[in-house]
Amino acid sequence: MQLGRSRPEAGPEALRMRAGRRLSRRLRAIRRGVSVLAWTGLAIPIQAACLLLPGGAKMRFAQIYWSRFARLMGLRVRVIGQRARPADGRPVIFVSNHSSWLDIPVLGGQLDGCFIAKDDVESWPVVRTIARLGRSVFVSRSRGSTGRERDGMVGRLAAGDNLILFPEGTTSDGSRVLPFRSSFFAITEAPARPILQPISVVYDRLAGLPTGRACRPLFAWYGDMDIASHFWRLAQHKGLRGTMLLHTPLDPAHFANRKELAHAVWRACADGASTLRQNRPAQPIQTPMPGPAPGIAPPGGDGLGTEPAFG
Repeated sequence: MQLGRSRPEAGPEALRMRAGRRLSRRLRAIRRGVSVLAWTGLAIPIQAACLLLPGGAKMRFAQIYWSRFARLMGLRVRVIGQRARPADGRPVIFVSNHSSWLDIPVLGGQLDGCFIAKDDVESWPVVRTIARLGRSVFVSRSRGSTGRERDGMVGRLAAGDNLILFPEGTTSDGSRVLPFRSSFFAITEAPARPILQPISVVYDRLAGLPTGRACRPLFAWYGDMDIASHFWRLAQHKGLRGTMLLHTPLDPAHFANRKELAHAVWRACADGASTLRQNRPAQPIQTPMPGPAPGIAPPGGDGLGTEPAFG
């Protein structure tokens, strides 16, 4: 055996196979990108018309849009648990961890609610149009606008809308759930007396196989990543799956303050996400209630009803 001798180069057949796989992945990404843009172009006028109609057409079509969006991306969504439904006039605030823009089609395709989004989304081409038609509530980091934004969210809850909240305030790298900011939970003090449902979202399959730490950056969108290049990388892959773990709803009135409430919801989301990341069997977590809330029915009664989640 001669030292320092380089390994033989791959033969022509192996090189052709590699080139063929690269071409196949790129064509898959192009096909998915074109399909998503075509579907969005078709959906925008339909949703605009739905906004002019009374009733729940605007919410139902928004769910259809995001569900179809996920399928066009090759992303299968698995749902564990039951979706909370409004009861006795009390709307629902769905609270989830946040690691990727994929969370939007995953949650939007399964939940009947409007997203609470950062105001910088309004500067993104195409995305801002989709967000506005989806009736997203935009919030900023400016202290001077906090009261106005809270009033807008209170108005949505009073009108019977459910909201979808990401209280981390940013996206994570997918390996952990960042602490929840208690300021986001001020909306739970609204006169509409909303209930909360913690949700854990984890992307747990790639090419049909369980994902590990090395695969999470493919799904996670954080830091200074731009959405176009992230889409291009992700759309080249197949066998993608995201799992939503819907935990037992809870009543904010049981908690002494927003800080205690934020930590309890964070704990449910973080523990559920940890179980999913480890590819262990997961079940909805029931958050212990510190004390009874006067006049509120317990889970399973008339106050916090549930219904089967969408397939």
